[in-house]
Amino acid sequence: MASAQSDRDPPFLLCSEFLNFSAKDTALRWLVSANLQQEVYHHLAVYVPRILCLGPSGGSSREEQREEQREDLVSQMLLLAPLEWLLLGEEPASGLALLQENNQPSPLCGHVFKVGEPTYSCRECAADPTCVLCMKCFLESIHKEHRYRMTTSGGGGFCDCGDAEAWKKGPYCQKHKPTDTNRDTEEDPVSVLPADMVARGFSIFSILLKYAVDMLTWDQENQLPAGLDPPAREDTYYCMLFNDEVHTYEQVIYTLQKAVNCSQKEAVSFATTVDRDGRKSVRYGDFQFCDQAKSVIVRNTSRQSKPLRVEVMHSSVVAHQCFALRALSWLGQIIQYSDGLRRILCEVGLQKCPEGEYSSLVDKLMLNDSKMWKGARNIYHQLLMNSLLMDFKYKKVFAIQFAKNYRRLQTDFMEDDHERVVSVTSLSVQLFTVPTMARMLMVEENLMTTIIRTFVDHLRHRDLQGRFQFDRYTAQQAFKFGRVQSLIGDLKYVLISHPSEWSEQLRLKFLEGLDAFLELLKCMQGMDPVVRQVGQHIEMEPEWEAAFTLQMKLTHIISMIQEWCSTDERVLIEAYRKCLGALSQCHSGLPDGEQPISLSLAGHCVDTFRYQVSQDKVSIHLPVCRLLAGLHVLLSRTEVASRFPELLPLGDLSPPLLIELPLRCLVLCAQVHAGMWRRNGFSLINQIYYYHNVKCRVEMFDKDIVMLQAGASMMDPNHFLMILLSRFELFHIFSSTDCRKRYREVNKDVVQQNNTLIEEMLHLIIMVVCERYVSGVGQVEPFDEVRREIIHQLSIRPMAHSELVKALPENGNKETGLERVIDSVASFKKPGVTGRGLYELRPEWNKHFNLYFHHYSRADQSKAEEAQRKLRRQNREDTALPPPSPPPLCPLFGSLVNLLQCDVLLAVEGAVLQWAVEPSGGCWTESMLQRVLHLVGVALLEEQQQLECSSRELDVTFNYTCKITRPGEAPNTSGSVLALLESLQNAPHLEVHKDILTWILKMVANIKRMREQTSSTFTVNISQDQGPEETVRDKDKAERKRKAEMARLRREKIMAQMSEMQKHFINENKELFQQSLEELEASTSAAAADSSPPSSESTCVSQVCVGPRRVGGAEHRQLVTCILCQEEQEVRGQGRAMVLAAFIQRSTVLSKNRRHNLPDPERDDPVFMHPDLSLGIHTASCGHIMHATCWQRYFEAVQLKEQRRQQRLRGHTSYDVENGEFLCPLCECLSNTVIPLLPHTHSPDHRVDHPSLEAWLKTTNQQIAALHFAHRKLSNGVAEGAEPAVSDGFRVDFIPQNPFSSSIREMITTFGMSTYKVGLKVNPNEQDQRVPVLSWSTCAYTIQSIERLLMDEDKPLFGGLPCRQDDCLSALTRFSGACWTAAPPTTVQTHFMRLLAALLPDSEEENTPSILDIDMFHLLVYSVMSYSSVHCLDQSGQRAVDSSHLHLLHLVTVAHLVQILLTSTTEEVSMDQDSGSEEEELTSRLYNTLRKHLGSVLPEVTSGWQLFRCLKVGFLPFLRAAALFFHYLNSTTPPADLLVAGPSQWEALCSFLNLPSNLLQLHHTQQTLLEPFIHRWCCHPAVRQKLQGGGGGIVSFPRESNRLIQLPEDYSVLINQASSFTCPRSGGDKSRAPTLCLVCGSMLCSQSYCCQTEVDGEDVGACTAHTFTCGAGLGLFLRVRESQVLFVAGKTKGCFYPPPYLDDYGETDQGLKRGNPLHLCVERYRKIERLWRQHGIAEVIGHAQEANQTLVAIDWQHL
Repeated sequence: MASAQSDRDPPFLLCSEFLNFSAKDTALRWLVSANLQQEVYHHLAVYVPRILCLGPSGGSSREEQREEQREDLVSQMLLLAPLEWLLLGEEPASGLALLQENNQPSPLCGHVFKVGEPTYSCRECAADPTCVLCMKCFLESIHKEHRYRMTTSGGGGFCDCGDAEAWKKGPYCQKHKPTDTNRDTEEDPVSVLPADMVARGFSIFSILLKYAVDMLTWDQENQLPAGLDPPAREDTYYCMLFNDEVHTYEQVIYTLQKAVNCSQKEAVSFATTVDRDGRKSVRYGDFQFCDQAKSVIVRNTSRQSKPLRVEVMHSSVVAHQCFALRALSWLGQIIQYSDGLRRILCEVGLQKCPEGEYSSLVDKLMLNDSKMWKGARNIYHQLLMNSLLMDFKYKKVFAIQFAKNYRRLQTDFMEDDHERVVSVTSLSVQLFTVPTMARMLMVEENLMTTIIRTFVDHLRHRDLQGRFQFDRYTAQQAFKFGRVQSLIGDLKYVLISHPSEWSEQLRLKFLEGLDAFLELLKCMQGMDPVVRQVGQHIEMEPEWEAAFTLQMKLTHIISMIQEWCSTDERVLIEAYRKCLGALSQCHSGLPDGEQPISLSLAGHCVDTFRYQVSQDKVSIHLPVCRLLAGLHVLLSRTEVASRFPELLPLGDLSPPLLIELPLRCLVLCAQVHAGMWRRNGFSLINQIYYYHNVKCRVEMFDKDIVMLQAGASMMDPNHFLMILLSRFELFHIFSSTDCRKRYREVNKDVVQQNNTLIEEMLHLIIMVVCERYVSGVGQVEPFDEVRREIIHQLSIRPMAHSELVKALPENGNKETGLERVIDSVASFKKPGVTGRGLYELRPEWNKHFNLYFHHYSRADQSKAEEAQRKLRRQNREDTALPPPSPPPLCPLFGSLVNLLQCDVLLAVEGAVLQWAVEPSGGCWTESMLQRVLHLVGVALLEEQQQLECSSRELDVTFNYTCKITRPGEAPNTSGSVLALLESLQNAPHLEVHKDILTWILKMVANIKRMREQTSSTFTVNISQDQGPEETVRDKDKAERKRKAEMARLRREKIMAQMSEMQKHFINENKELFQQSLEELEASTSAAAADSSPPSSESTCVSQVCVGPRRVGGAEHRQLVTCILCQEEQEVRGQGRAMVLAAFIQRSTVLSKNRRHNLPDPERDDPVFMHPDLSLGIHTASCGHIMHATCWQRYFEAVQLKEQRRQQRLRGHTSYDVENGEFLCPLCECLSNTVIPLLPHTHSPDHRVDHPSLEAWLKTTNQQIAALHFAHRKLSNGVAEGAEPAVSDGFRVDFIPQNPFSSSIREMITTFGMSTYKVGLKVNPNEQDQRVPVLSWSTCAYTIQSIERLLMDEDKPLFGGLPCRQDDCLSALTRFSGACWTAAPPTTVQTHFMRLLAALLPDSEEENTPSILDIDMFHLLVYSVMSYSSVHCLDQSGQRAVDSSHLHLLHLVTVAHLVQILLTSTTEEVSMDQDSGSEEEELTSRLYNTLRKHLGSVLPEVTSGWQLFRCLKVGFLPFLRAAALFFHYLNSTTPPADLLVAGPSQWEALCSFLNLPSNLLQLHHTQQTLLEPFIHRWCCHPAVRQKLQGGGGGIVSFPRESNRLIQLPEDYSVLINQASSFTCPRSGGDKSRAPTLCLVCGSMLCSQSYCCQTEVDGEDVGACTAHTFTCGAGLGLFLRVRESQVLFVAGKTKGCFYPPPYLDDYGETDQGLKRGNPLHLCVERYRKIERLWRQHGIAEVIGHAQEANQTLVAIDWQHL
């Protein structure tokens, strides 16, 4: 930096020059100059290089920000202020305010969206899905009450509020509603401005815009445009690195570290800036210095791909380019003040220069777009939006220029490697979606044709026939193909809204566009043909995806073109002609010379040609055919065919040719199903899948069926079916003379294939005849079509809204029509805390179910059939699934019904029925029969409908019943179809089909009766014809009843036999049973005694869990079973160790101070826990027990397996074996240690004496003094003074016998080490004095967290815990009571002395924390646990440990009472109670004592009632936790009062803990004894300091339970917050993945390089780093843009969890793909909160990673 400044003016000179600079004077000088451009350029030439780009841009982001602010300030003062003065002719601030005041606000909102900002589109009123509102406009509009879609913006678009063409209704929000004053929008806004300002505006804008355009399109690195050369030129250059989309972040970072010798952090900063802004200078200095860096970068990045773009640019060029961007931003700001100035700028921008057609400044910018860097593009696009697109008049002019340049812009975009969002081509969405503008461009600039031709030109890969050929696509071609698809998007914008009125010109240009489109479709017709592989499997899978991608992209375009055609009859007729012509050309291209053949069957003959799908080429892609099918349906729907038959070329149609190609395609699908194309690999299977898939089927499969229907309706039905049989290669089966006897085929595979083909063919006939739910084929509306789809989807099973949406095809507006229909056919069931809302079909719609619905896959069909049969059985109905009544056909397709009664079909039906009558081998299938019965049923329904609708029998042309009663003609003289049906009815092997056969025969009888009635009375009355049906039904019911009765009797007989066998077995093994029954009785009676209400002995003495009167409730044996070896064992101190799988983790769930830094593990002293509980250790268990030896063997096996796995696969598992983690062998719960099971505590010895508190204190003080003496002696070798006197039997040097076996001792050490390792994050060290403290700590913390949970969930203190938590607490507490045996006695004794010194004065102990800095429950647990080490030295046998526990509890209780009174924040209340009870009086007395010691630091409180109430509420959590602790420590049975949840438990708790119910009695009765202690507690210097407000916050009691943060009810509020969140490290850049911490509410910039920090020597992302400060390594986050909850544990573990936000259909929307409005589900959020508070997050992550191995591979540390 220093070298840079030495070359330039010293900074103080610049400063003085700046201070003397007058913008006003400069402007006045410019005003009178003859050549303004020359003056301005000279000014810029002098100042720009001295203000901007003054040296290397490295350093910290803060320095960069400061430099940027300086540049902004100086640029404004020296460069922009004179321009503002010149433009306004006065002080800029007042001038701009005046301009704004006189400006009529535009009705257009024009708010440009930031990345990730929420946008709203009304699904009812938007003209198309691109019409969106910003959040402010949306909330003020009528659309918030409608159905709307919410998405997050990719950035770049703008709000359409105020654009009348974008909305069907409600175009304005309240804010932008035009007032009457600005109705006259025709007035030119420029005329409002003063004439001289207009003139100045023109000249300033043209100078500045030309300057900016010249600089941004400047391609010389070393020279400047004329007039801008600086007075003094220096040798200072920048090495400028440009962005591309080819190289990865890692490549760029690595290269920069090598090239410019910078640190990893600086390289990351460079890379993120390059990615964000498009370019960044990475080195500053002389030319050679920069050029050297350039050559290294180019060399390093050119190995695999094209090198990174790097240029060495002179600093003055860079400075002028930077100012050019500022100038454009300034122009954008200035025009916001006045519509007049906006229009002037538009005029300047679009003014043609003398150079010619494309010479305006805007043209120049557009045509150089791909040469600019990202930042420059963004700024000028923003300016175009703020100016040209906000002015209706110039938007049109701009649109015309854009359309003129369209081809060149798209060609540039193909070569450019930047994303479309930063390309000028992306502006098409702003222009082409305005319907009037799109049509104007179509007419004036022939836009539709231009787009299609540009598209076709860029797809150059063709085969010899001119069809597209995508196979063997290179990566470069695939990239280009991806780019080309954006053109389809533009075409979609143009066609998205069809015209209501057509002009001649529009017709002409649309049909011209259609010609171009047909050329495109002709290139697709027949592409990717396939030939069946025989003998050998295909070697390489052919490329098929590109062709289907193209088809998918064009699907909506094809549908839209049909919609356009449907709105004008002339266009439709002409389009039909053109399409037919195109199809004829395609047919003429078919290989000729196909051998003609003649087929005859059932007395009919047809001429066709030989073609076999299984041998010749066949293609799935037939877009020309399918477009013709669509147009043919429109002829029928619009009735053009019946009104203008003479105008249509129907005579040119050759029906056999029309059906040929679609039929081949459908036969191909059938043969693939039959397994004939297995050797063609997966590519063909995938093509067939997509052909039927909802994304493609509308313009593929559906149209093929329509084309067959169209062909069949124009042909003799017999001829149609014969061609069908021929193409299915089944003709030989049905044409043989004895076809009803079914040929005997030797090859089983061929038989199976033919069976499947017959099934598929029959299915196709069903579809051709029955699929009438297309408006134009059947007399239906689109509404009926959607309803039928929904009915058939819900017939499979109840479905969620999103599943239904996926199953329905979307139109161009992303709508499926679901919402209009769904409520009429289905009922909605809301979800619970898990799952999602489901729609169930209403029962009355079941009759519309069609088993052969054409959109069912085979799996769907079988599921639906099963579901429907099950439903009918539940409703006690027969299980027949007859076809539903079909809607009538439209006239053009009317003759389709004749298929059902034609001779060929009857021959086929007869043959299949005959095969079924005489079943032999595998020559027919039940599916085949089922399809034939379905066809018979459809024919009967058709006949019944015709009879019902006609008045005389003569009108009925459909006489199926007559035809099926005729016997077969010679030579097939076998029975008629009806006779065969009747013989099948009673066939035993067809029980399944009995119901449908019964239904068919009923229908036949019914129709016969109707015919008889019609011929006699001309009236039809079906209601009287129910008689025979009823009798048949009754017979069926009786038959069913008889079968059910027989089944019941059979069941009873079997049950009786089993019972007899059991008795026999018991009699034989009597002794064994007697013995086990006795054991069972004994154990149940013991359990009853343990859990029943207190017995007579214990009711007279109430239940007590601590002190000499405690009742030992657990003398019975404790038997447990090992889950690994299944061996049962009693828990004994000297027995084999049994252990409980457990998981220890650090926790901040109870923390009251999240800003607390994590302690230094080496120096941390955990003896005293602070009351803010900022970091605890929590232990949980799944409750499964093992032998210690079994567990060790299991863990060794896990370690071995992990070593082998690591050699094979790198990466993590769901557990970290190196940290001792494993999965419980039984439930696979994450564990990292084991807790040893220890025996119950013995009952107290009632013979020993129980000293008073005073006596105990005296004895304990003596013992402590003796221990101090002994410890000093031990450490120094000598101790001064006499040895203190101690009571009898107390020996300091006594070493007690360890009560545990070696295996239990080993396990005690194991768990102690685990707690130490996890709690302090250090390596194991058994000698560390802190080991026992951490074991006590986890016991206390776990009890506290469970007590909070029980309290908040209103559960009883005892009996409300699950077994696993109960067992865990029991084992943990007893372990903590015994862990002192594994530590050196002196260590534990030292801890006890330190702990007691916090309560009692001890001259030996220094630095004891104040009473306000100690958590009293931890102190109680630690003291009780550590006292055992002192008590064991007393060999007299005269003192019980129980009385010591009670005295310790009393002391801590008094200390906690004082602690609560010191921290209570009582508000003075006026309603003072009249009579003061004893409790209140004693509370006031104690409080006054404290005030005596502390003086005015404590406020005066007169209300004893209020003090006591505070005391009681604050003290309750301690009481509850202490009760849990002593209950588990001493295995005492809790009293009945505490087994139920309820408010009044104070007395029960006090009694259980052997405390007076008025706790203040403890102080009152021992006042003289306790007074000095209280005095000492109050006089600790830290107490006064804290109470006066210094030394950190005071924790008041009771501590409120922590909750997760409050989330807004509406999700869009969160999205809005996230969109305005900027990355804290990269200078105001928008964060790509804003992530909200649910624990503390911080918003983080996740998943990005910029916010990575180092933790333990490893780079981690913002979320992972945050977990270590906020959650001790565990975090819960909400990824706002993905609507996804993220759980993270440590650096390697994480999982995604469903968010608590649901849409109206009870579903989450992870990834915000569907866009339905989301609202907070409180129950689900509470569930997440409960997981967190139960410390279950790590367990959830473990289970998720076990279930889904892909989660393990994610680099969670980078999030």
